[in-house]
Amino acid sequence: MTLTEGMQAPDFELPSSTGEAIKLSDYRGQRVLIYFYPKDMTSACTQQACDFRDRHEEFQGLNTVILGISTDPMNRHDKFIAKYGLPFTLLSDEEHQVAEQYGVWQLKKLYGKEYMGIVRSTFLIDEEGKLLKEWSIVKVKGHIEAALEALKEL
Repeated sequence: MTLTEGMQAPDFELPSSTGEAIKLSDYRGQRVLIYFYPKDMTSACTQQACDFRDRHEEFQGLNTVILGISTDPMNRHDKFIAKYGLPFTLLSDEEHQVAEQYGVWQLKKLYGKEYMGIVRSTFLIDEEGKLLKEWSIVKVKGHIEAALEALKEL
């Protein structure tokens, strides 16, 4: 399935760093910024998480919840959160079902090897659960600023 702006974002339920299963629909009435990333504790993923951490209050001020999703298990998310003081929720999609729903589980290449994995992507969902904006194949540098700018323009 290909997601397009204005389309209802697929609802999901995943285990979270809060200890509870979280559904996207739990956040009706707020904007949700979902960012999919490949792996906890790697350099680009750590930079991205820390960038979101450092600007977290600005997102909150714009009525926006941040949810990070990777295929890492919860115990790894817990270590990632503790090590970097992340103030937002991380979700574990170990079976990559949600990544597939959002079209970010794709064939990747690294050092000549091919494998399936998450392509770094971000989705901005409105208060009714509709997709406002998508960023595909995200480059970490400048991404948080672009997301904040999109929110401010709403």
